[in-house]
Amino acid sequence: MPVWVVGAKESAERDRAAIENGTPSRVLMQRAGSAAAAEIIRRYSERLGDGALVFAGPGNNGGDGWVVAGALADADVRVSVIEAGKPDPAKSPDAVAERERALPRVKVVTDSRDQPGVIVDALLGTGFSGEPRDDIATSISRINALRAGGARVVALDVPSGLNATDGKHGGCVVADLTTSFGGVKRGTLLARDCCGAIAAIDIGLDEHGEANPSRLPQLVSSEWVFPRVPPIRYDAHKGTRKHLAILGGGPGMPGAVVLGARAALRSGIGLVRTMVAPENSGAVLSAVPSALNSHWPETDDAIKSEVASWADAIVIGPGLGRSQTSRQLVERVLRSTDLPVLLDADALNDYAGETASLAKLLLGKRALVTPHVAEFARLMDTNADAVLANRFDIGTELAQKIGAIVLLKGSPTVIFSPTGERLVVARGTAALGTGGSGDILAGIAGTMLAQMTDPMDAAACAAWIHGRAAELCEHVRGTTLEDVLYALPRAWNEPEAVPATPVMAVLPAVAT
Repeated sequence: MPVWVVGAKESAERDRAAIENGTPSRVLMQRAGSAAAAEIIRRYSERLGDGALVFAGPGNNGGDGWVVAGALADADVRVSVIEAGKPDPAKSPDAVAERERALPRVKVVTDSRDQPGVIVDALLGTGFSGEPRDDIATSISRINALRAGGARVVALDVPSGLNATDGKHGGCVVADLTTSFGGVKRGTLLARDCCGAIAAIDIGLDEHGEANPSRLPQLVSSEWVFPRVPPIRYDAHKGTRKHLAILGGGPGMPGAVVLGARAALRSGIGLVRTMVAPENSGAVLSAVPSALNSHWPETDDAIKSEVASWADAIVIGPGLGRSQTSRQLVERVLRSTDLPVLLDADALNDYAGETASLAKLLLGKRALVTPHVAEFARLMDTNADAVLANRFDIGTELAQKIGAIVLLKGSPTVIFSPTGERLVVARGTAALGTGGSGDILAGIAGTMLAQMTDPMDAAACAAWIHGRAAELCEHVRGTTLEDVLYALPRAWNEPEAVPATPVMAVLPAVAT
């Protein structure tokens, strides 16, 4: 089942569409609360022996909390509720009804004298923006203090105080688990350190809806990736596993090509050819002895023999350097071959503000560009703040301008097609926030580009595996890119457990 990535507006629109198509709003509330309670019991059964404390706000998020309270009480959990305002019958009749239904089975308190095992944050939902005030702000502070004392905190839909669209927050709940109803909220992907693990829960919003409502971005999961990665047959050889050429490694920068080549080899490529500045050949050959190695091609014949007639895909840019020479090299290679191509780093920087020129070179090719935020800003003649503020949408314009798949690196990574499709990869840790990480991604994605027909699928699979490898390293401080490379075999070969219905997808808590 697809997991859509939504902001507050899209979340409200999907709720409204489900209600208009015949699903009562109270049924949606009951589904959300019951599923959240089941996930709490599954994850924290031992801690529930010390009881659960629900903080209920006055709106529909509070109504979800009352459903959770009742469901936990039905499972013989001792449940207390602190109310940060009672629901208004005119504004939140479903919350009023669920409160009345749960009251006989729970205890309403004004303070928690005992340390509960689990706290449920049901104060504010996706419609909140601004800064929490009064009883809500006080309750948020109390939740965080209880968490510091050892309780586990579960946020319903979003941690209270966190903006569901842009992730901005002042005082917000810090959760160990966020149960996200009907999809994943954009804001939680931009503030992962506040959300703990994120469990996307199906509450039936797509029962009567379109295949992709409003062309929303789709979250890439383990179940999405592994069926798309081509298997390596028992009788495979270096030819059937494809050839990848990596062109980069300008003067003084052999390391980027080394990382890319190592990543490609750890991702299943049959053969790698590295093409670098002459003074770097020895360093690259010593670091990656299983790769073929040559200098930058100086003639069209060299391009034809070493690239066009040999490779199945080409990566251009890692450590290339930015100069007139590098730009001429990029143009000569792109004009001499129709191979699938990935452009990264300086191969993109050479075309800062010149998307029309880049589009001409990529015309007719299966092409993927992989800018980080600053490189993207240079290409589109904007600034990094504008890119970050519009991360989930801004890449479509560039994809359309250059006729290529755009992978905008970051947390999360978003992949755009010229026709408007968007995929979101929210895996990885801050261990990837170091120089050379993008070169590893280029090697993984280049391998996928050589072995797959769809560059968008190739990009998404590569980004997911890249992030998963970082997660398998477990730590951030002390983890190096060598550790990420060594984790790649596990990332490729250890599918995650499929979550039990109605959980659609799970994002792990980020490592620190």
